[in-house]
Amino acid sequence: MKIGNIELGPRPVMLAPMEDVTDRSFRLLCKEQGADMVYTEFVSADALIRNIAATTRKLSIDDAERPTAIQIYGRDTESMVEAAKIVEAAHPDLLDINFGCPVKKVAGKGAGAGMLRDIPKMLEITRAVVRAVNIPVTVKTRLGWDCNSIIIPELAEQLQDCGIVALTVHGRTRSQMYTGSADWSVIARVKENPRLQIPVIGNGDITTPEQVREAFDRYGVDGVMVGRGSIGAPWIFRSLKAAAAGVESEEPTVAEKFQIIRRQIRESIDRIDEYRGILHIRRHLAASPLFKGIPHFRDTRIAMLRAESFDELDAILTKVETEILPALADNDN
Repeated sequence: MKIGNIELGPRPVMLAPMEDVTDRSFRLLCKEQGADMVYTEFVSADALIRNIAATTRKLSIDDAERPTAIQIYGRDTESMVEAAKIVEAAHPDLLDINFGCPVKKVAGKGAGAGMLRDIPKMLEITRAVVRAVNIPVTVKTRLGWDCNSIIIPELAEQLQDCGIVALTVHGRTRSQMYTGSADWSVIARVKENPRLQIPVIGNGDITTPEQVREAFDRYGVDGVMVGRGSIGAPWIFRSLKAAAAGVESEEPTVAEKFQIIRRQIRESIDRIDEYRGILHIRRHLAASPLFKGIPHFRDTRIAMLRAESFDELDAILTKVETEILPALADNDN
């Protein structure tokens, strides 16, 4: 698959943009584990224009993680164009426009998925951003605002006409948020349109090798984007990428997974500071499959998510790795 001048090879598997998740360290980890392309956290156009430090930091890209996309969102054409030019100066491989974020603070103000209620404005912004920059521009959006307005099959053509070079479709409506199941049959309808010449990337509920194979073989997408399934588990890309290529992958050992988690913690601390770095990583710890299904784990889990220093957190992880999990394995045997 090719996006603009970026060659991603056949059946690419990508890391989705996620607020407070896809920082530079996490992107690099996912890249090392097999992700073909990674996306930054989404960036507010208004905050970027105002030069808010926390926002401008999101534009920092490590060459080792490339190809990397920076994603922006906003509701005003002029500010989106200005933000796009700022992003271009940061030298990402492509610029992605977020027309899919469903959260109230974004969509409720008319940005993100809120644009699904104002298609003329969405198209105006897309055309203006494409004209304003010299890097490839893509769009990520949803099926429609709600189940009564599944507009993506027609909208995809309109966005293509605006000049975008790829389209990512999350298989839910805005009203669904992240509930229910992603409807990949609608994504397939987008891909089946003979007038659509740009790559179609499917997104939604991809967590297993079987789902990756189905996305390509049954629904015919050009690429797959993985979001929440990677939180606390960047190693997921190893098996998903192997499945896309039709080969078997070797599951990382428990020790390797703990090594990755510890690296995330250290790099989060180095990037910010110890207290805030650990606060940032708690979302990954809470979601990590490393700790799923451990019986009588509640007190340890609470302690892990309340730890305020690396030493305190590392001691808990060491106990889980060297005492709790081996004891479970012995009981199973």
